Amino acid sequence: MDPRPVIRIAGVTKTYVMGDNEVHALAGIDLVVGQGEMVAIMGASGSGKSTLMNVIGCLDTPTAGVYELDGERVDNLDRNRLADLRNRRIGFVFQGFNLLARTSALENVELPLLYDRSGRRRDLVAAARGALARVGLADRAHHLPNELSGGQQQRVAIARALVTEPALLLADEPTGNLDTRTSIEVLALFQELNAHGLTVVMVTHEHDIARYARRHVELRDGLVTVDRTIPDRGDAAADLAAFDLRHGGAA
Repeated sequence: MDPRPVIRIAGVTKTYVMGDNEVHALAGIDLVVGQGEMVAIMGASGSGKSTLMNVIGCLDTPTAGVYELDGERVDNLDRNRLADLRNRRIGFVFQGFNLLARTSALENVELPLLYDRSGRRRDLVAAARGALARVGLADRAHHLPNELSGGQQQRVAIARALVTEPALLLADEPTGNLDTRTSIEVLALFQELNAHGLTVVMVTHEHDIARYARRHVELRDGLVTVDRTIPDRGDAAADLAAFDLRHGGAA
């Protein structure tokens, strides 16, 4: 039996009007991502991958077509309902971490819960501590971002993405500001979360990063040109161990 779709996109287009010109960023995208998949969306600058990410993340709406997120049609929702859906169903991880500088790791992780109007969570602190524990940072709860390494900051950002128990983890160039070892460490965490059933979609232009995904979707001129399963994807945990062996241990 095929996994339940978390993302179902059919005939999605996105056109931007710039003066007298129309830019067709998405020209008719069909894409289904099942629960528990780990997918890398790739493409050169101008291919449409950033626009597709914005649509998947409910940060923008398509000009035409159908988008269903976790079984709910969202392409026709208004701004307030989209914001609520984003908070409940999607965890975002960005290249720049986007942490509040004067706020502890614990308080940064709590933030999405402050906007959750579903009433699912009553104990914000316990939920945030649990999310930090999942990413191995239970002992850093009261540290400020500038007291953490880049990898630790990104793990705080991942904990913040996980705290609402989303259906989808959406990562935009998640290792762009990290060194090689820390990048592999973050990808090992993604693979571990994915192994426990979390659906992960990464947007990246780096093949070295995409090789850790199970499936590659490549865009060109607003269309999907490649959609393939990767039978021999990288094992980030093994690569991390090998890296440390070569370089004399963790940094």
